[in-house]
Amino acid sequence: MNTLLIALEAWVAKLDKTFIQSGHYKMILEGLVTTVQITMGALVIGVIIGLIIALIKYLAEDSRLLKPLAALCDFYVTVIRGIPVTVLLLIFYYLIMVTCTDGVLVATITFGINSGAYMAELIRSGINAVDRGQMEAGRSLGLSKMQTMRRIILPQAVRYVLPAVGNEFIALLKETSVAGYVAVVDLTRAGNLVRNNTHDMFNPLMLVAIVYLVMVVILTKALGILERKLDKYDKR
Repeated sequence: MNTLLIALEAWVAKLDKTFIQSGHYKMILEGLVTTVQITMGALVIGVIIGLIIALIKYLAEDSRLLKPLAALCDFYVTVIRGIPVTVLLLIFYYLIMVTCTDGVLVATITFGINSGAYMAELIRSGINAVDRGQMEAGRSLGLSKMQTMRRIILPQAVRYVLPAVGNEFIALLKETSVAGYVAVVDLTRAGNLVRNNTHDMFNPLMLVAIVYLVMVVILTKALGILERKLDKYDKR
């Protein structure tokens, strides 16, 4: 028992030295904020891109004018989904956005573009889950295709899309851990810097892992609550 207490006291002292006395806890907090900023910004960009692509591909089924745009969207989705996100991040930072000195901005845009390719398929599947008769009903009421889409189809598709978007949000949160490749001090990079500065190999990395785990668990629980509410809504 005494040995256990001594080991526990030594571990607490090590934590205090690594994070509190050195002030490195501030770096961890700043890295966490950066991770959340990148994730939220990328999610917004991904949803916008995904929605635009999904609408183009859906409407292109009945419009020859939109078929070239739909083909371009297919090319975008194929290319982006076929390139690892780390490689894509390096391409944007060192080649495409080489004049941009803000690594957070580059990371946000890159992750958003990457997420958009996956969001497009998620949103399109949600739109396709809505009965085709809804479009015909809207047109019979004198609404245009876009008006029918905005007022009738999309509100119903949201119920099918939200759980999948929540899962993509969780995946996106974890993907941002490679942002440190472009000199962004995100949560993972902050933990690695603390490890290098303090020569404490265990605590910084374990703290980063625990923080990610807690965030994922919270998001998963929230997603589960949302899915149950949507199920109750569908049963009414």
